Amino acid sequence: MQKLLSNEQMRQADSYTINTLGVPSSELMCRAGKAIAEQVAKAADEYGGSITVVCGGGNNGGDGYVCARELMSGGYDVAVLDLSDGKYSPDCAGQRKAYRGAYTDELRGQVIVDCIFGTGLCRPVGGRYAEVIQKINSSGAFVVAADIPSGINGDNGCVLGCAVRADLTVAIAEYKLGHVLGDGPDYCGAVVKADIGIAAQGDYAEACADEDIAKFFPQRKHNSHKGTYGSACIVAGSEKYPGAAALCLSTALRSGCGYVKLATDASVKNALVAAYPQAIYLSEPDYSSAALAIGPGCGDTKDTFEKVRSSLGAYKGKLIIDADGLNAVAGNGADILNDKKCSVLITPHVKEFSRLTGHSVESILADPISLARDFAKKHNITVLLKGATTVITDGERVVLNLRGSTALARGGSGDMLTGFICGTAARGLSLFDAAVCSCYVLGAAAECVSNAKTDYCSTAEDIICALPDTIKNITLA
Repeated sequence: MQKLLSNEQMRQADSYTINTLGVPSSELMCRAGKAIAEQVAKAADEYGGSITVVCGGGNNGGDGYVCARELMSGGYDVAVLDLSDGKYSPDCAGQRKAYRGAYTDELRGQVIVDCIFGTGLCRPVGGRYAEVIQKINSSGAFVVAADIPSGINGDNGCVLGCAVRADLTVAIAEYKLGHVLGDGPDYCGAVVKADIGIAAQGDYAEACADEDIAKFFPQRKHNSHKGTYGSACIVAGSEKYPGAAALCLSTALRSGCGYVKLATDASVKNALVAAYPQAIYLSEPDYSSAALAIGPGCGDTKDTFEKVRSSLGAYKGKLIIDADGLNAVAGNGADILNDKKCSVLITPHVKEFSRLTGHSVESILADPISLARDFAKKHNITVLLKGATTVITDGERVVLNLRGSTALARGGSGDMLTGFICGTAARGLSLFDAAVCSCYVLGAAAECVSNAKTDYCSTAEDIICALPDTIKNITLA
């Protein structure tokens, strides 16, 4: 698992390293600048020509002066563009004094290093800073950002007026939330982490790698049967939306559970039974199932609400509420989630979460982790807040899913996810683990399909068909 820190958590880690471990802040700045210079040198060796290091007056600028000094000592043609207006942090002032190289009044060369602002920026970028950032973005040079591209909010990845578009970002000490949330991925380019000896302690958001997900697919025992792997029941589909049920079934059947049941209209059953003969077709939810999902394609109706309400009161397994199930909850008040006998996972996208919580879409995008965690804690549930970077939290733990592609940015992706989560939970995983596992696997499958067929031409069927090879690759990693 890789850690992802907020701005405040990074400040605390800096403070602990400096004040408790006794590492001088100037030493940390030297380490950071040298790590940045190492990456810039690689870019300069590939693209050739001269290098401009654009420095602000804060500690990010101090990192830039160290970087420029290191590059100069390595024989590179480097100059500093100073945007400080004569105001420097103490450490930045010290590193600027130690720099004996060239300065420039304009951008030059094939490589530009962005050391204007750090992760602490919290105001819109304007004036000369905005002008220089726009010139960086139109320069055609290879751009390396120090810690985070200037203009990107380190907590949520939002663009503060304008921001540098980097080809490579050197994350100092730890990855930041702004690297992966909001617009961060579109502006950071490739992100590499430079360990400079800062000790981060505490509970942080995390992201999984293949080896973390592989543990959710253990070797199956030879002496087992279909009952060993649990039963999933999906309440989905209607005459208007039979496809939602089909997509749920398709992924649930590939999740590894023993039985998949579909509670749906007769019209949906008749449409799907020939394509999915291995499913069990019902008219009502089966509460004996290990996992139960309600909502995809059901319609925002009184009957959907009654199914959700009844399941909360009578079902004792693992309940996933999605799509129209969430609309039913939002329309009748989220406090219905407090009166339950089952464990619950909700899977809203941002607009659905806005309807559930009363928070605006803008406020959710500005602080998705805290709002999702607070809602999960308040109602004692697990929340999977869908987005380009999905937030999964049970009110304590937070995992961000970084796998996926815009091949998933189309109708039906949520239905596929719900079906896979339901089947995965049915075979024994907690709802939190099932959500983490399913988001990762579906995202990895989408990446595979995007590489083969492009994001434009990929379909839900393509992604479903890629699931077996994706799981095989993850488990063999």
